[in-house]
Amino acid sequence: MIIMERVAAVLAGSMLVGVGINFFLIPYQLMDGGMIGIGLIFHYYIGLPTGLGIILSSIPLYLYAWHFEKKLFLNSLHGLLFSSLCIDIFSDAITGWNLPIYVSAVIGGALIGLGIGLMLRYGTSTGGTDMLAQIISRKSGINVGLLIFFIDGCVLLFGLSVVDTSVFFYSFLTIITVAMLTSVTVMRTT
Repeated sequence: MIIMERVAAVLAGSMLVGVGINFFLIPYQLMDGGMIGIGLIFHYYIGLPTGLGIILSSIPLYLYAWHFEKKLFLNSLHGLLFSSLCIDIFSDAITGWNLPIYVSAVIGGALIGLGIGLMLRYGTSTGGTDMLAQIISRKSGINVGLLIFFIDGCVLLFGLSVVDTSVFFYSFLTIITVAMLTSVTVMRTT
């Protein structure tokens, strides 16, 4: 039964992440943090599909996990692949919505945070910096959502060279929302 729950969590979480990114962040060129943010930077800057950018950016951390955290590697690989696939599948979606940018930032962040939190709750992740945050959290006891928020902030600062200042501040609202929803979703069952 646990395997079925984990599969359902990965599928639902991946779809939430894919919808959050493509329906709410990309229309305004909003940023997220972590590997998703790096994938978005690649997408905005050179046109690389976001999911593919996430996979390519995650390779060094997955090599580390392969050698030192095999269980985490195995539990997170499918999360990385499914979420990246959902991100790229939903990339051609056109909503026709005309939401204010701040509403889009919050809704996109909430969906992404719920998706990531759901996967983390079942011991998997979208890979990359979420996996790094899990490793650091296990070793330090620091809340995984706070670690993700810190890493996301660093990536967002790097993305300032790709987006303008107003988008940067709305993107900061996105990562705050992602961190809050990730923390709440993970803590509900731990």
